[in-house]
Amino acid sequence: MTPLLSLNGLTKAYPGVVANDAVSLRIAPGEVHALLGENGAGKSTLVKMIYGLVKPDQGNMEMHGARYSPSEPRAARAAGVGMVFQHFSLFDALSVAENIALGMENAPKLRALSEQIEKVSDTYGLPLAPDRIVGDLSAGERQRVEIIRCLLQDPKLLVMDEPTSVLTPQEVEILFDTLRKLSAEGTAILYISHKLEEIRTLCDAATILRLGKVVGACSPRETTARDMAEMMVGKVLGTPTRSGVALGETVLELKDLSLPSPSAFGMPLRNINLSMRKGEIFGIGGVAGNGQDELLVALSGEMLALPGTVYLKGIDVGASGPNARRIAGLLSAPEERLGHAAAPDMSLTENAMLTGAAREGLDKGGFLDWPAARGFADKIIKAFDVRTPGAGNAARSLSGGNLQKFVIGREVLQRPEVLVVNQPTWGVDASAAAAIRQSLLDLAEGGAAVIVISQGLDELMEISDRFAALNEGRLSEPCSTKGLSVEKIGLMMGGAHGMEIAHV
Repeated sequence: MTPLLSLNGLTKAYPGVVANDAVSLRIAPGEVHALLGENGAGKSTLVKMIYGLVKPDQGNMEMHGARYSPSEPRAARAAGVGMVFQHFSLFDALSVAENIALGMENAPKLRALSEQIEKVSDTYGLPLAPDRIVGDLSAGERQRVEIIRCLLQDPKLLVMDEPTSVLTPQEVEILFDTLRKLSAEGTAILYISHKLEEIRTLCDAATILRLGKVVGACSPRETTARDMAEMMVGKVLGTPTRSGVALGETVLELKDLSLPSPSAFGMPLRNINLSMRKGEIFGIGGVAGNGQDELLVALSGEMLALPGTVYLKGIDVGASGPNARRIAGLLSAPEERLGHAAAPDMSLTENAMLTGAAREGLDKGGFLDWPAARGFADKIIKAFDVRTPGAGNAARSLSGGNLQKFVIGREVLQRPEVLVVNQPTWGVDASAAAAIRQSLLDLAEGGAAVIVISQGLDELMEISDRFAALNEGRLSEPCSTKGLSVEKIGLMMGGAHGMEIAHV
């Protein structure tokens, strides 16, 4: 069979790094092809060349046997290539139909477009009302907007970058059913994900990149997730471990914490109670949009709380801002790494200064100590294996996973007494995820209290001592993770409490 898309020796270099080095692969019509690699392996650069966002330095591409060289995304779409990015490009205040129209060339009038959206929605099992406001949608529904926008343009190749990172298990099943239907109709899918069990379930073939080069290929259904992960990183993976330690005194207490959401489309917090001791890891799960971001900003001090609702080491810090809480030992790492956790156009040195100035002594008598800040940034880069030419590079120049390693490392190395992290391993490869989890386990073993907010239930069960679920801004009653069943977790995430889960 003639390949749908052929990549022949694609090479792309940037100052200090070769992102892709003579990469070649073939994708057949209807094939679901996984593109695997650790953070910084070159996956993003490769798909940007396919989608016309980046021009290769060497090599060429062919579509249906003819030369394919898109000068921009519009040309790629015209050739039949659609792409669903990891970060959605949607306007919260506009409707589904209005957002889809903005991403189309020669979009029809809204009434006709709405009819097309409903037809595609029904055909591919992607429930979505055209007149709904995007700000009211869940993460899974927002992804459907992006997918339907692509499907309306009849793609022959659909590129998907980390498509399940913010989806519930039920939404993942809906997505996979859609992708299987597209595949059966002849649409090829290039699928990027660090969730290797999903790769094994969905994909027909896989190409593995390491340091910009193709280092192997495999049939995912015949290869274990561990074997694929070790092919990606080129070494045997370790398993995070933790020595048993006795818990210390109470270090953080929340007492009937209630706060409005800072966003018009967010979720207010409702009467949250929590008590944490030194050395404990507390896992918080939940479907996206149920108050995770609001809880983090309430704990970090970005939103101030009423007196008597937030206590750190017995002291009321509800009215204290982020800097005061950091000095007192409460640090945080938010989910949105580019823009919230890190300033995109600032260097890694400058980003290290932003949160590390007080605890790392990076300012002296009102003057910023830039050599010390560079030293701190270099320390983070080395300790957390951040792939970057140097600390002078801008945060936005890093791959998502490498920036995540930098953000987590920056907070862990400041020796917090309480650390709150939201989605700590989002978008990172198996090796980096294991290293981040180990750093959190080590932090707790050293006496810190750690709150891990995550949609990765396997991750929470692996490292947490206790678990609770957020649902509509309310925190369920905490319980031990030992012996906790998936059924009970599901009920907790759905808002069931007390006797409703006692018999599960």
